[in-house]
Amino acid sequence: MERLDKILANTGRWSRKEARELIRAGRVSVDGVTARAPEDKADPAAVFTVDGERISGEKQVYLMLHKPAGLVSATEDPRQPTVLELLPEHLRRVGLFPAGRLDKDTEGLLLLTNDGPLAHRLLSPRHHVDKTYFVRVDGALDREDAEAFAAGMTLADGLACLPAGLELLDTPDAAIVTLREGKYHQIKRMLAQRGKPVVYLKRLTMGPLSLDPALEKGEWRPLTAEELAAIRSV
Repeated sequence: MERLDKILANTGRWSRKEARELIRAGRVSVDGVTARAPEDKADPAAVFTVDGERISGEKQVYLMLHKPAGLVSATEDPRQPTVLELLPEHLRRVGLFPAGRLDKDTEGLLLLTNDGPLAHRLLSPRHHVDKTYFVRVDGALDREDAEAFAAGMTLADGLACLPAGLELLDTPDAAIVTLREGKYHQIKRMLAQRGKPVVYLKRLTMGPLSLDPALEKGEWRPLTAEELAAIRSV
């Protein structure tokens, strides 16, 4: 059994102070009974609702972040700012980490969670979770580039890359790339080998999860129940 305000704060959606205010305002129920005292004890496995919306009292947190360039995808770094520095203090204390990395200068969708098994499933080569990226290059992409991606590429250093998608767009220097793996600087290295270095890269999707267009760079939000169910089904 744990304090009710602590259980709500552990979801990552509210600070401890915000949780106390919700409870005192009568906006929280536990197993169908309206709660009034933040210090009341409850089982984290109970049924919790806030303003009628059911939430999980478990301590696992899932956040969608629109990563801006200039931050490293790490929990801490002695020399460079990390993506966790975009979060409020109470969320930086629940063990969140990036589920998959984006390069420092790459933008876009990043999942932050403290659910290790789920992150492992999303990143495991066995599950082949597709990821899509918008890419802009110095040069003009063509059908030969798309065919090279589709055939699979072996890079100059011997790294073998699985077949990937490269969808040409109306603008000749831009494309949508789909990967089924995530090797170090893979898109940049593949396109550099084609003589068309990347000048801009943004991740759009990760499996069934798509970057929310309403999120500005640096903004984040909890996953919806539908999004969470979708990634758990991977």
